[in-house]
Amino acid sequence: MITGIDDIGHLKTSYLRAGDATAIDQAATWLRRGLPVAFPTDTVYGVGVMPFDEAAIECLYQVKERDLSKGIPILLADPADLDRVAGSISPHARRLIELFWPGPLTLIVPRAPGLPDLISPNANIAVRIPDHRVARALIRAAGGAVAASSANLSGQRPATTGAAARAALDGRVAVVLDDGPSPGEQPSTIVDCTSDMPVVVRVGPLSAADLGIGEEPAG
Repeated sequence: MITGIDDIGHLKTSYLRAGDATAIDQAATWLRRGLPVAFPTDTVYGVGVMPFDEAAIECLYQVKERDLSKGIPILLADPADLDRVAGSISPHARRLIELFWPGPLTLIVPRAPGLPDLISPNANIAVRIPDHRVARALIRAAGGAVAASSANLSGQRPATTGAAARAALDGRVAVVLDDGPSPGEQPSTIVDCTSDMPVVVRVGPLSAADLGIGEEPAG
């Protein structure tokens, strides 16, 4: 198991084809052991760890060379898993969930007690359900929730293929689960649902007009 920054870059990264009979279960086993796994989603490839494991969250920041001020989103397998990671959900957020999940929409909501403080610099958490069979099967096999960011070093282009994820993170993750090119080529749209009215904070495949929630942010 990775125990510190000196170990990053020295893992033997396995390469699994998602279509193989045991690939998803193998990848889920590595997640449950506290090690990072790269996997496909409906937007770009992600790299994830177990969300309630503080050491694994710290490891993910190290793997990506990610600033601690940038929280780690959580991907869910099913809507029933939301209560495990989120606090109160506003009516606006529930409407967006009903209309756009699963899909390329990340919602910022109050986070539930029990998540490691390191996962977010504040009292909120970013969550979504990807519209991708392999991603949801992996997340479900791992327990229903995976803390995940794009499969790349911070500041670099997100991987959209398993080969690109391997090139970016070889030696830094236990497994790359390859399901071919990702259906999308950009990260998800992010909407902040922690105030009275939802606000788009990052435009992705869905625009503010698509979501019916007002203007997009400048720039």
